[in-house]
Amino acid sequence: MPSDALATAERALLVERRPLTRAEAVAVAQEPLDLLPDLVALAHRVRLEYCGDSVELESLINAKSGACPEDCAFCSQSVKFDTGVDVYAFLDLEEVLAAAHATRAAGATQFCIVVAVRGPSERLLDKVIEAVDAVHEQTGLEVACSLGLLTPAQAQRLADAGVRRYNHNLEAPRARFPELCTTHTYDDRVETARLAIDAGMELCCGGILGMGETLEQRIDFAFELAELGPCEVPINLLDPRPGTPLADHETMSAREALQAIALFRLILPSAWLRLAGGRERVLGELQGMGLLAGANALIVGNYLTTTGRSPEADHALLEALGMPVAEGPGEGRFVVDATGSHALPAKPARTTIPVTTT
Repeated sequence: MPSDALATAERALLVERRPLTRAEAVAVAQEPLDLLPDLVALAHRVRLEYCGDSVELESLINAKSGACPEDCAFCSQSVKFDTGVDVYAFLDLEEVLAAAHATRAAGATQFCIVVAVRGPSERLLDKVIEAVDAVHEQTGLEVACSLGLLTPAQAQRLADAGVRRYNHNLEAPRARFPELCTTHTYDDRVETARLAIDAGMELCCGGILGMGETLEQRIDFAFELAELGPCEVPINLLDPRPGTPLADHETMSAREALQAIALFRLILPSAWLRLAGGRERVLGELQGMGLLAGANALIVGNYLTTTGRSPEADHALLEALGMPVAEGPGEGRFVVDATGSHALPAKPARTTIPVTTT
């Protein structure tokens, strides 16, 4: 029998169809980890009801690596730290296209061009848009970009070029951010996230869990993200990078990570929660549980500066779980309505889900 807190969350999300209050989310989070199976089961039901059963796959290309002037404590691409990461300018177009074709071959429908900069110069933005055009023409993939802080004009140029989604993570809860980065502010990140939406792009906005935040700060973080209305929320789990200030930071336990994923699903019921960097190290053999705990999207292949596992392994996992892969642009995707809010495409009327009460 579920606890009072879980029963309240279940009724709010599956019967009343309303968001959780912070107090309700805190009550769920304070349940002992011995009740984690009940929390995971609820998060999975919420995921199915709000998002369906398909899983969206995306791959990244680190199109410009290292020498970033920012001092984000978790990032091996900062020029402030001696991490031994590869440093190179924006890749040749042929290299970007090769990665895009590999993305298509891996069964992914999303391709994200990432560069390590504070924000793009106009010359760099020209190169990115050239690559976006070529990827669209040659592969038909939906293209996302992650280029750091933007101006309004830059955001509009990207939207006009057909960039489907802009990734700009908040990275950490507001209360923790000043301890992790001093070269720009949390509000700088929020401003760029809003610029992306205002320009007509979807917003991909998440962060890294396990960087010293408390459980209540983790909940605050989910609500801070929800306020921006992202269609996609990447959930990275800290994989400490040698040479960074967090190099010796202890990683989350797998149970703690599963609890966090489930809490994010309850607080962000309609978002695509994408398991990203650190999942192999933190979750290990429990990566399938991450999908049962509410995640419904994956980064496949390698990450920016760390190695992931093979796309074939992820496809095998999804097959074992009976979770279909979203197969084409627009399938199961969010649409932006006239008010600028994100909603799932129309679907048949839902069947009533029995709710257990205490």
